[in-house]
Amino acid sequence: MPVDSHFSNSTLAPLISNQQPRRHDDSFTHSLRSVLLEEFRSNSKSNKRYELKDIYTHVVEFSGDQHGSRFIQQKLETANSDEKEIVFNEIRTNCLQLMTDVFGNYVIQKFFEHGNQVQKSILAKEMQGHVLTLSLQMYGCRVVQKALEHILVDQQAALVKELDGHVLKCVKDQNGNHVVQKAIERVPAEHIQFIIKAFTGQVHNLATHPYGCRVIQRMLEHCDETAQASLLAELHVCTYTLVQDQYGNYVTQHVIEHGKPEDRAKIIQLVTTQLLHFSKHKFASNVVEKSIAHGTDEQRREIVKVITTARQDGSSPLQVLMRDQYGNYVIQKLLMQLKDKDREILVDQIKPQLQQLKKYHYGKQINAIEKLIYNSSPSQSQSTTPPPTTKSNTPPPTKPANQAAKSSTTAVTPSKAHSKENAAKTVGKQDGSSV
Repeated sequence: MPVDSHFSNSTLAPLISNQQPRRHDDSFTHSLRSVLLEEFRSNSKSNKRYELKDIYTHVVEFSGDQHGSRFIQQKLETANSDEKEIVFNEIRTNCLQLMTDVFGNYVIQKFFEHGNQVQKSILAKEMQGHVLTLSLQMYGCRVVQKALEHILVDQQAALVKELDGHVLKCVKDQNGNHVVQKAIERVPAEHIQFIIKAFTGQVHNLATHPYGCRVIQRMLEHCDETAQASLLAELHVCTYTLVQDQYGNYVTQHVIEHGKPEDRAKIIQLVTTQLLHFSKHKFASNVVEKSIAHGTDEQRREIVKVITTARQDGSSPLQVLMRDQYGNYVIQKLLMQLKDKDREILVDQIKPQLQQLKKYHYGKQINAIEKLIYNSSPSQSQSTTPPPTTKSNTPPPTKPANQAAKSSTTAVTPSKAHSKENAAKTVGKQDGSSV
């Protein structure tokens, strides 16, 4: 059944709802469509070419229709200023409801992209007083993000100010968190101090939240030195917990990969002291791998030393990790990252263990390690990071050609998977909630 228009010029009112726009059955919506829209839909696959001028006085109705909205979006990209002004004047009265509509929101976004500064300013003024509601709504949050990308600083400041007192609510909301991320990325620091203050004393709580962990990563990327230092001070206090958390581990990975050497060193030092425990942990093993990938040569040597030193009971940590479902990936990462003499030392320790472990049922893990030893050199080794495979702790899907994604930001994702079996393990490590 096709997705149909649910607007008509006579019934559309400038209201905002947090609910998804209501759908009517096909026979009902069919009766509400104008003759022009019916003709347009039936000719959509024919050779008849429509221009914007052909739908004047029906722009709002077309904006609320799947095919009509796509048509308007495409035409606005190349329309002249007069055509844009006529279309804009038709949608202006109903722009608030279009912002929360499944199809209409894209037309509004196109005006923020291709409209003139006056049109963008008018739309931003229409949003004032409604920013929180829009930010928490499935489609409205996309319009708020697009507005923050294209309006002037004074209007950016006016819009984000409406979130003051509601920051944590937005951060923990599946739609609102994207707006907070965009504000951090686009709005000058002096206008988002209330966002930074809202995080004081809340870093552990938010770093272990599926949406909060994303926002903290954006803050570590875009906030000034003072704000970052405050965040990191709280993070370092709870690093041990974050490393083992299904969302917090992404934040610690982010610091390791993008942070200052001194902050990276603090985390890697903790990882080294808890190496065996973390390497066998579903989430913490991702942080161990990231430490290996972004640590210094000396830090990697310390990790190898811990792994290859026999414990007091005589057991071998190396053998324990080689046969562990998560630990074996740590060994693989070391083989990929170590070079020359450092790699030879580890390989010499692994080879005797291979023969012993082959007697037991560790075939898949051992085969992957064996291939890295005998079939490839460090320079040939490729990353084991798969594309995100779950929704729970990853960013929204990439947008279709005619749609806007909720957010262009990404969260750090764990590295795992050479094969189908390993990919399945990766899914397991990411679940529990993606970002």
